[in-house]
Amino acid sequence: MVDHGGVVGTVTRAAIVSSRRITGLSADVIAELVADLGPLWHERHQAKLASRPRQRGVGAGAKHRLVFVDRLLATLVHLRHGVTHDVLACWFGVDRSTITRAIGEVRPLLAGRGCTISPGVRLRTLGEVIDHLGASGQTGIIDGTEIRVRRPAAGRKDRDRFISGKNKQNAVKSMIFTDGDGRLLFCSPTTPASCADITHARELGLVRLLADGPAVEILADAGYQGLGAQTGGRVVTPPHRKFKKNAPDWYEEMHERQRKAHSSRRIRVEHGIAHLKNWRALARHLGRREHTSDTVQAVAGLLSHQQTADLSPR
Repeated sequence: MVDHGGVVGTVTRAAIVSSRRITGLSADVIAELVADLGPLWHERHQAKLASRPRQRGVGAGAKHRLVFVDRLLATLVHLRHGVTHDVLACWFGVDRSTITRAIGEVRPLLAGRGCTISPGVRLRTLGEVIDHLGASGQTGIIDGTEIRVRRPAAGRKDRDRFISGKNKQNAVKSMIFTDGDGRLLFCSPTTPASCADITHARELGLVRLLADGPAVEILADAGYQGLGAQTGGRVVTPPHRKFKKNAPDWYEEMHERQRKAHSSRRIRVEHGIAHLKNWRALARHLGRREHTSDTVQAVAGLLSHQQTADLSPR
Protein backbone atom coordinates (compact mmCIF):
# COMPACT_ATOMS: atom_id res chain seq x y z
CA MET A 1 0.00 0.00 0.00
CA VAL A 2 2.94 2.35 0.60
CA ASP A 3 5.43 3.16 -2.11
CA HIS A 4 9.22 3.21 -1.73
CA GLY A 5 9.23 6.96 -1.05
CA GLY A 6 7.49 6.49 2.30
CA VAL A 7 4.30 8.34 1.41
CA VAL A 8 0.91 6.99 0.49
CA GLY A 9 0.89 5.37 -2.92
CA THR A 10 -1.15 6.45 -5.94
CA VAL A 11 -3.40 3.38 -5.73
CA THR A 12 -4.20 3.98 -2.07
CA ARG A 13 -4.83 7.67 -2.65
CA ALA A 14 -7.20 6.84 -5.50
CA ALA A 15 -9.02 4.35 -3.27
CA ILE A 16 -9.53 6.98 -0.56
CA VAL A 17 -10.83 9.53 -3.04
CA SER A 18 -13.12 7.15 -4.90
CA SER A 19 -14.82 5.68 -1.81
CA ARG A 20 -17.30 8.08 -0.25
CA ARG A 21 -17.52 5.83 2.81
CA ILE A 22 -13.97 6.75 3.80
CA THR A 23 -14.16 10.55 3.68
CA GLY A 24 -17.90 11.20 3.47
CA LEU A 25 -17.29 13.26 0.33
CA SER A 26 -17.51 12.56 -3.36
CA ALA A 27 -14.46 12.70 -5.63
CA ASP A 28 -15.73 15.92 -7.26
CA VAL A 29 -16.02 17.69 -3.89
CA ILE A 30 -12.52 16.57 -2.89
CA ALA A 31 -11.18 17.89 -6.19
CA GLU A 32 -12.83 21.25 -5.50
CA LEU A 33 -11.30 21.31 -2.02
CA VAL A 34 -7.84 20.67 -3.45
CA ALA A 35 -8.29 23.44 -6.02
CA ASP A 36 -9.60 25.94 -3.44
CA LEU A 37 -7.36 25.20 -0.46
CA GLY A 38 -4.14 24.08 -2.14
CA PRO A 39 -2.99 27.57 -3.24
CA LEU A 40 -4.13 29.06 0.09
CA TRP A 41 -2.16 26.49 2.09
CA HIS A 42 0.94 27.05 -0.07
CA GLU A 43 0.64 30.83 0.32
CA ARG A 44 0.39 30.60 4.10
CA HIS A 45 3.26 28.14 4.25
CA GLN A 46 5.52 30.41 2.21
CA ALA A 47 4.56 33.43 4.31
CA LYS A 48 5.43 31.50 7.45
CA LEU A 49 8.84 30.57 6.06
CA ALA A 50 9.56 34.15 5.01
CA SER A 51 8.50 35.62 8.36
CA ARG A 52 11.52 34.34 10.30
CA PRO A 53 15.27 34.87 9.82
CA ARG A 54 16.78 32.27 7.54
CA GLN A 55 20.28 31.25 6.55
CA ARG A 56 19.02 29.72 3.30
CA GLY A 57 16.51 30.98 0.82
CA VAL A 58 12.85 29.98 0.92
CA GLY A 59 12.44 26.70 -0.95
CA ALA A 60 15.88 25.33 -0.15
CA GLY A 61 16.38 22.18 1.87
CA ALA A 62 14.31 19.01 2.13
CA LYS A 63 10.96 18.86 0.42
CA HIS A 64 7.66 17.83 1.97
CA ARG A 65 7.21 14.07 2.21
CA LEU A 66 3.47 14.64 2.58
CA VAL A 67 2.05 16.66 -0.30
CA PHE A 68 -1.04 18.82 0.20
CA VAL A 69 -3.44 16.27 -1.29
CA ASP A 70 -2.33 13.70 1.28
CA ARG A 71 -2.55 16.28 4.07
CA LEU A 72 -6.12 17.03 3.09
CA LEU A 73 -7.05 13.34 2.85
CA ALA A 74 -5.53 12.63 6.27
CA THR A 75 -7.57 15.47 7.77
CA LEU A 76 -10.78 14.25 6.13
CA VAL A 77 -10.29 10.69 7.37
CA HIS A 78 -9.53 12.00 10.86
CA LEU A 79 -12.69 14.13 10.94
CA ARG A 80 -14.92 11.47 9.43
CA HIS A 81 -13.86 8.44 11.46
CA GLY A 82 -11.90 9.87 14.38
CA VAL A 83 -8.79 7.93 13.32
CA THR A 84 -5.86 8.65 15.64
CA HIS A 85 -2.76 10.41 14.43
CA ASP A 86 -0.67 7.31 15.07
CA VAL A 87 -2.78 5.19 12.72
CA LEU A 88 -2.74 7.87 10.03
CA ALA A 89 1.03 8.17 10.38
CA CYS A 90 1.41 4.42 9.73
CA TRP A 91 -1.02 4.59 6.84
CA PHE A 92 0.67 7.54 5.13
CA GLY A 93 4.20 6.39 5.95
CA VAL A 94 5.28 9.49 7.88
CA ASP A 95 5.95 10.47 11.48
CA ARG A 96 3.09 11.15 13.88
CA SER A 97 4.20 14.77 14.29
CA THR A 98 3.83 15.27 10.53
CA ILE A 99 0.19 14.18 10.67
CA THR A 100 -0.46 16.37 13.71
CA ARG A 101 1.07 19.37 11.96
CA ALA A 102 -0.82 18.64 8.72
CA ILE A 103 -4.21 18.42 10.47
CA GLY A 104 -3.43 21.56 12.45
CA GLU A 105 -2.79 23.42 9.19
CA VAL A 106 -5.68 22.09 7.09
CA ARG A 107 -8.45 22.12 9.72
CA PRO A 108 -8.54 25.97 10.07
CA LEU A 109 -8.64 26.27 6.28
CA LEU A 110 -11.71 24.01 6.17
CA ALA A 111 -13.34 25.89 9.05
CA GLY A 112 -12.90 29.24 7.33
CA ARG A 113 -14.71 28.18 4.15
CA GLY A 114 -18.18 28.55 5.68
CA CYS A 115 -21.32 26.70 4.61
CA THR A 116 -22.03 26.29 0.90
CA ILE A 117 -25.57 27.11 -0.25
CA SER A 118 -24.94 27.02 -4.00
CA PRO A 119 -21.89 26.41 -6.20
CA GLY A 120 -19.38 29.13 -5.33
CA VAL A 121 -21.63 30.86 -2.75
CA ARG A 122 -20.84 30.41 0.95
CA LEU A 123 -22.15 31.85 4.20
CA ARG A 124 -19.49 32.54 6.82
CA THR A 125 -21.20 34.78 9.39
CA LEU A 126 -24.54 34.89 11.13
CA GLY A 127 -25.31 38.22 9.49
CA GLU A 128 -24.87 36.69 6.03
CA VAL A 129 -27.30 33.93 7.01
CA ILE A 130 -29.97 36.42 8.08
CA ASP A 131 -29.54 38.40 4.86
CA HIS A 132 -29.76 35.20 2.80
CA LEU A 133 -33.00 34.13 4.50
CA GLY A 134 -34.48 37.60 4.05
CA ALA A 135 -33.57 37.72 0.36
CA SER A 136 -34.87 34.21 -0.35
CA GLY A 137 -37.95 34.39 1.89
CA GLN A 138 -37.08 31.12 3.60
CA THR A 139 -37.64 30.08 7.20
CA GLY A 140 -34.63 29.44 9.41
CA ILE A 141 -34.33 26.95 12.27
CA ILE A 142 -31.88 27.17 15.17
CA ASP A 143 -30.94 24.70 17.87
CA GLY A 144 -28.03 24.02 20.18
CA THR A 145 -26.03 20.82 20.21
CA GLU A 146 -23.47 19.57 22.72
CA ILE A 147 -20.20 17.74 22.04
CA ARG A 148 -18.54 15.78 24.81
CA VAL A 149 -14.96 16.80 25.56
CA ARG A 150 -12.22 15.73 27.93
CA ARG A 151 -12.60 16.85 31.53
CA PRO A 152 -10.36 19.81 32.46
CA ALA A 153 -7.52 19.02 34.84
CA ALA A 154 -8.12 19.27 38.57
CA GLY A 155 -7.50 22.72 39.96
CA ARG A 156 -7.98 24.41 36.60
CA LYS A 157 -9.80 27.73 36.72
CA ASP A 158 -13.46 27.62 35.59
CA ARG A 159 -13.38 23.83 35.49
CA ASP A 160 -17.11 23.59 36.18
CA ARG A 161 -18.02 25.73 33.16
CA PHE A 162 -17.84 22.70 30.87
CA ILE A 163 -20.38 20.66 32.84
CA SER A 164 -23.67 20.47 30.95
CA GLY A 165 -26.74 21.16 33.04
CA LYS A 166 -28.76 18.81 30.83
CA ASN A 167 -26.44 15.83 30.39
CA LYS A 168 -24.27 16.29 33.52
CA GLN A 169 -21.17 15.69 31.40
CA ASN A 170 -18.20 17.78 30.29
CA ALA A 171 -19.11 19.25 26.93
CA VAL A 172 -19.05 22.29 24.68
CA LYS A 173 -22.05 23.79 22.89
CA SER A 174 -22.58 25.12 19.38
CA MET A 175 -25.61 26.76 17.75
CA ILE A 176 -26.72 25.14 14.48
CA PHE A 177 -28.63 27.16 11.88
CA THR A 178 -30.48 25.41 9.03
CA ASP A 179 -33.14 26.35 6.52
CA GLY A 180 -36.60 24.82 6.40
CA ASP A 181 -35.27 21.81 4.48
CA GLY A 182 -32.58 21.03 7.04
CA ARG A 183 -29.62 22.27 4.95
CA LEU A 184 -26.81 23.68 7.07
CA LEU A 185 -26.38 27.43 6.86
CA PHE A 186 -24.23 28.25 9.87
CA CYS A 187 -22.45 26.61 12.76
CA SER A 188 -21.23 28.85 15.56
CA PRO A 189 -17.94 28.62 17.46
CA THR A 190 -18.23 26.48 20.57
CA THR A 191 -18.78 27.70 24.10
CA PRO A 192 -18.69 25.79 27.43
CA ALA A 193 -21.86 23.71 27.85
CA SER A 194 -22.93 25.48 31.05
CA CYS A 195 -23.99 28.43 28.87
CA ALA A 196 -27.75 28.42 28.20
CA ASP A 197 -28.97 28.25 24.60
CA ILE A 198 -30.66 31.65 24.77
CA THR A 199 -27.57 33.25 26.32
CA HIS A 200 -25.38 31.81 23.58
CA ALA A 201 -27.72 33.19 20.90
CA ARG A 202 -27.60 36.65 22.49
CA GLU A 203 -23.81 36.57 22.71
CA LEU A 204 -23.65 35.72 19.00
CA GLY A 205 -25.66 38.87 18.25
CA LEU A 206 -28.80 37.17 16.96
CA VAL A 207 -31.15 39.66 18.65
CA ARG A 208 -29.38 42.67 17.13
CA LEU A 209 -29.19 41.09 13.68
CA LEU A 210 -32.90 40.29 13.64
CA ALA A 211 -33.84 43.74 14.95
CA ASP A 212 -31.74 45.58 12.36
CA GLY A 213 -32.04 43.11 9.49
CA PRO A 214 -34.81 41.88 7.19
CA ALA A 215 -38.05 40.36 8.45
CA VAL A 216 -37.44 36.62 8.68
CA GLU A 217 -39.03 33.77 10.62
CA ILE A 218 -36.76 31.73 12.89
CA LEU A 219 -38.07 28.54 14.50
CA ALA A 220 -36.60 27.52 17.86
CA ASP A 221 -37.35 25.18 20.76
CA ALA A 222 -38.31 26.07 24.33
CA GLY A 223 -34.68 26.82 25.21
CA TYR A 224 -35.00 30.09 23.27
CA GLN A 225 -38.27 31.30 24.81
CA GLY A 226 -37.89 35.01 25.41
CA LEU A 227 -36.21 35.83 22.12
CA GLY A 228 -39.59 36.25 20.46
CA ALA A 229 -40.39 39.32 22.56
CA GLN A 230 -36.92 40.77 21.98
CA THR A 231 -37.06 40.32 18.20
CA GLY A 232 -40.60 41.45 17.48
CA GLY A 233 -41.92 37.92 17.07
CA ARG A 234 -39.31 36.87 14.50
CA VAL A 235 -38.14 34.00 16.70
CA VAL A 236 -41.04 31.55 17.07
CA THR A 237 -40.94 29.18 20.04
CA PRO A 238 -43.44 26.62 21.43
CA PRO A 239 -46.46 28.19 23.17
CA HIS A 240 -46.27 28.83 26.89
CA ARG A 241 -48.54 26.91 29.22
CA LYS A 242 -51.13 29.20 30.75
CA PHE A 243 -52.35 26.60 33.25
CA LYS A 244 -49.79 24.92 35.45
CA LYS A 245 -52.40 22.97 37.44
CA ASN A 246 -55.95 21.78 36.80
CA ALA A 247 -55.92 22.75 33.13
CA PRO A 248 -59.21 22.21 31.25
CA ASP A 249 -59.32 19.30 28.85
CA TRP A 250 -59.88 21.57 25.89
CA TYR A 251 -56.75 23.54 26.75
CA GLU A 252 -54.60 20.43 27.08
CA GLU A 253 -55.76 19.23 23.69
CA MET A 254 -55.15 22.62 22.06
CA HIS A 255 -51.72 23.05 23.68
CA GLU A 256 -50.60 19.57 22.63
CA ARG A 257 -51.77 20.19 19.06
CA GLN A 258 -49.87 23.49 18.88
CA ARG A 259 -46.75 21.96 20.40
CA LYS A 260 -46.72 19.07 17.92
CA ALA A 261 -47.32 21.41 14.98
CA HIS A 262 -44.34 23.52 16.00
CA SER A 263 -42.18 20.46 16.62
CA SER A 264 -42.97 19.03 13.19
CA ARG A 265 -41.85 22.30 11.56
CA ARG A 266 -38.50 22.47 13.33
CA ILE A 267 -37.64 18.74 13.22
CA ARG A 268 -35.39 19.36 10.19
CA VAL A 269 -32.72 20.99 12.35
CA GLU A 270 -32.51 17.76 14.35
CA HIS A 271 -31.85 15.91 11.10
CA GLY A 272 -29.08 18.39 10.28
CA ILE A 273 -27.48 17.86 13.70
CA ALA A 274 -27.72 14.08 13.22
CA HIS A 275 -25.80 14.36 9.93
CA LEU A 276 -23.12 16.37 11.75
CA LYS A 277 -22.79 13.78 14.50
CA ASN A 278 -22.21 11.08 11.88
CA TRP A 279 -18.69 12.50 11.71
CA ARG A 280 -16.87 10.77 14.54
CA ALA A 281 -14.86 13.85 15.45
CA LEU A 282 -18.13 15.38 16.71
CA ALA A 283 -19.56 12.29 18.40
CA ARG A 284 -17.00 12.84 21.15
CA HIS A 285 -14.02 15.16 20.86
CA LEU A 286 -10.91 13.54 22.33
CA GLY A 287 -8.42 16.23 21.32
CA ARG A 288 -7.71 19.65 22.74
CA ARG A 289 -10.79 21.69 23.59
CA GLU A 290 -9.27 24.71 21.84
CA HIS A 291 -9.74 22.91 18.51
CA THR A 292 -13.45 22.12 18.85
CA SER A 293 -14.60 25.33 17.17
CA ASP A 294 -12.49 24.67 14.08
CA THR A 295 -13.55 21.02 14.07
CA VAL A 296 -17.30 21.64 14.20
CA GLN A 297 -17.14 24.47 11.65
CA ALA A 298 -14.94 22.41 9.33
CA VAL A 299 -17.37 19.48 9.43
CA ALA A 300 -20.34 21.80 8.87
CA GLY A 301 -18.63 23.33 5.84
CA LEU A 302 -17.78 19.94 4.37
CA LEU A 303 -21.27 18.57 4.95
CA SER A 304 -22.98 21.61 3.42
CA HIS A 305 -20.65 21.44 0.42
CA GLN A 306 -21.57 17.81 -0.17
CA GLN A 307 -25.29 18.55 0.28
CA THR A 308 -25.08 21.30 -2.33
CA ALA A 309 -23.17 19.03 -4.72
CA ASP A 310 -25.80 16.30 -4.34
CA LEU A 311 -28.61 18.75 -5.16
CA SER A 312 -26.85 20.43 -8.07
CA PRO A 313 -27.38 18.99 -11.57
CA ARG A 314 -24.33 17.30 -13.00
